[in-house]
Parts: sequence; structure tokens; C-alpha cells
Amino acid sequence: MGNSAIIERLFSMQDEKYRDFQSKLIPDTSIKKVIGVRTPQLKAYAKELVKSGETEQFLAELPHEYFDEYQLHAFIISETKDYNKAIEQTERFLPYIDNWATCDQLRPKAFKKHKDELLAKIRQWIKSDKTYTIRFSIGMLMCHFLDDDFKPEYPELAAGVVSDEYYVNMMIAWYFATALAKQYESAVKYIEKRRLSPWVHNKTIQKARESFRVTDEHKEYLNKLKIAKIS
Repeated sequence: MGNSAIIERLFSMQDEKYRDFQSKLIPDTSIKKVIGVRTPQLKAYAKELVKSGETEQFLAELPHEYFDEYQLHAFIISETKDYNKAIEQTERFLPYIDNWATCDQLRPKAFKKHKDELLAKIRQWIKSDKTYTIRFSIGMLMCHFLDDDFKPEYPELAAGVVSDEYYVNMMIAWYFATALAKQYESAVKYIEKRRLSPWVHNKTIQKARESFRVTDEHKEYLNKLKIAKIS
């Protein structure tokens, strides 16, 4: 199915109030490029397209015109069951991602059973010069390598990223806040030793203290480790 038919379908699901709300969350994207389709509808439509087998033409037609197309694209890739195909689709798509929302919606299910291969890809992506490729790599590190597959050296990958980009630094903070909830003993060392930039350091502590998964005792200790002044 081509773009014109898909765009027509997306506009049939348009919610203008949601469009106006959503455009405020992605300030770098013009409201003229936002159709305003709610996420559950986009996910359902992605599954419908995958089931029909009519996704190849749409996935090949990059760049897209609308934000909602990019969201749909991310959801289609996320439904891809074959790992190699998911990697191929992801790597083709990443350079076109220009906002945090699409980046964070890209969560390929096929990655879960291919951790070794995925880790190798993460090591490549994290060295990219593209903001959202870096953000995506740290997101994958957070989603797949903070539980049973965790190793103490993995946080070093995120800590090693030095960036002036807000959306990269927010993801680093999100990663370490999640690590403080799941792998506290390893993660807290990065706070104690001030391994992160001052802004990321304080944002990590803030996000950890807002988390229900971090104990009150740990929150109290982390609060004492805040950097008082950031020049």
C-alpha cells in the first residue's frame, strides 16, 4: 500500500484536539506536519498493515511528510518478527527520525531474542553523530540490558556519551534513573563519582527520586549527592 492511501486513512482517524495537544509535546515539529491520530489507533493500524503484508512500499518511501507517518513506521517495524529484517528496517529508518516521540516508540519486538547481536549494534549506534540514533541506542540499552542480561560494564556505554543535545542527555538521565531502580549498586557509583555531566547528574537524581521503583532510603541518599551549582 502506498503513501497516498495510508495518508488518506490517517486523516480519517484525525482528532484535531489531540493534534493540538500533541504538537506542543514535539516543539521542533510544525503543527502542519501533525495529523493527530491517537497512539492506540496507530498501533492497531500498524498491526493491520503488517497482517495484510502491505507495508513494503510504505516503509521504502522515506522521508515521510507527516509526523503520524513516522509514528506508524515505527510501530510497523516494532511488529516485525524477523530479527534481520527488523535490523535492516531500523537502520534505514533511524537517520530520518527527527523527534523524541518517534524515537521512543521504535521498540522492535524481534530484538528480545537476539541480545548478543543487538548489543553489537548498540555499540555502533551509540557512536553516531545523529541525535536520535544515539538516543535510540541508549533506549535499547535501557530496555534490554538492565535486567537478567545486565553486566556492570554496560552503564559505561551510556556514561561515555558526551553531548550538548538535550534529547540525548535526557535519555542518559532516564537510563541511569532506571538503572538506579534495577541495578542500584552498579548505577549509584556513577553518581557518587560524578561520572556524568552536572546537568545529567542532577536530572538522573530528580528522575530517580520521582520513581516508585527507587526506595525511600536510596532517594534520601541520592538527594545528598546533588550538585548544588551548575555553571
